[in-house]
Amino acid sequence: MIGIYFSGTGNSRYCVEQFLQEYDGEIKAFSIEDKEALVQIDQSDELVFGYPVQYSAIPKILHDYICDHKELWKGKRIFVIATMGAFSGDGAGMLARLLKRYGAIITGGLHLKMPDSICDEKALKNSLEKNKKMVAEAEQKIKRAVEKCKNGNSPKEGLGIWCELVGLLGQRLYFGGKTKRYSDKLKVNADKCVGCGKCVKLCPMQNLVLEDHIAKPGNWCTMCYRCANHCPAQAITLLGKKVVEQTVIEKYL
Repeated sequence: MIGIYFSGTGNSRYCVEQFLQEYDGEIKAFSIEDKEALVQIDQSDELVFGYPVQYSAIPKILHDYICDHKELWKGKRIFVIATMGAFSGDGAGMLARLLKRYGAIITGGLHLKMPDSICDEKALKNSLEKNKKMVAEAEQKIKRAVEKCKNGNSPKEGLGIWCELVGLLGQRLYFGGKTKRYSDKLKVNADKCVGCGKCVKLCPMQNLVLEDHIAKPGNWCTMCYRCANHCPAQAITLLGKKVVEQTVIEKYL
């Protein structure tokens, strides 16, 4: 078994690592951005796959990764972990159905509510204490899920037809189009930008470059919010006009 994840602010990475630590402390996790991940997937029969839900859908970067390497998933036994700021309906089911299309065997699904990563909107924002409690509750839920997996009774959250309907009617029907293509809406406030280049290094899409010591965004944003949440000058926004609160997993541990 290995862990595979895509993570913007660290929520999904942390949850996959916690799951593997509870299951067997020797199991390693790999980001899809790591070239070694493809080798490890090819050599492994069983995977734990974690990702952050966007509008009750799969981030574009992850969707493309699955489709671009479709030959890798056939026969793999995969447990899906979906992290979310609010109930998504079928977060785990979204990734599960895509993987099954390419021959994967889905062994279970787990939904974990985590601190919201959309830092330039007030919606879903909580106090520091509430977010820490949320993470602690997720850790306990992971422990219970691992016990169930070891006993042959893996949780199946988000995998049924009713969950799919909830995801469709709750968000995807209205906002699903936002994740079908990369976004060109990322904005950098040139007056605030200090030209540190941190966002350029962190972007999984190489969607940012430095020009005259100012970060310039392109048209390939996968909306992971990694750059906006790590910008020391709070100069980057996507959906909103200003940063309300930067949220990264280390803040709540």
